[in-house]
Amino acid sequence: MKDELQNRDVIDLLSERHEVLRRLAEDKWNHNHNIYISNSEWCILGRIYKNQPTISEVTKDVDFSRQATHKFIKSLEAKGLVEVSNAEHSKKHKVIRMTEFGEVCYEKNEHYKSEIEQQLVDTIGEEQVTNLKNILNLNWSIEHLEAKHPIA
Repeated sequence: MKDELQNRDVIDLLSERHEVLRRLAEDKWNHNHNIYISNSEWCILGRIYKNQPTISEVTKDVDFSRQATHKFIKSLEAKGLVEVSNAEHSKKHKVIRMTEFGEVCYEKNEHYKSEIEQQLVDTIGEEQVTNLKNILNLNWSIEHLEAKHPIA
């Protein structure tokens, strides 16, 4: 496995490690609870937690199509994790609010992710995890990268 990873570029390595960590988090939740929540739904819950954004704000903030975002929000609503209502200032816009049950689930999942991060610390060391987090927190957004090296 180590030899296989050495020949991969940074994009593939990040993607594969991301998939492993996301799968661990999803499996940990689904193993301990009878309500299935996909990684895409967790992503949306993360945008809603302690906020009351509109559906269009969430749609702009995630990497899913508008239709997919609506589908995930409807699924979260059916599971009792969020409520959708008209915005005070506009009947056209819908506001999403996490229910009490949704907040409990979200906070429990954050605890599971902390456990996984601790497993990572135990495996590769605290200094390595801290360095990794520092690197990933640097400003290297798509806009930043494209500004430095425009695509022709």
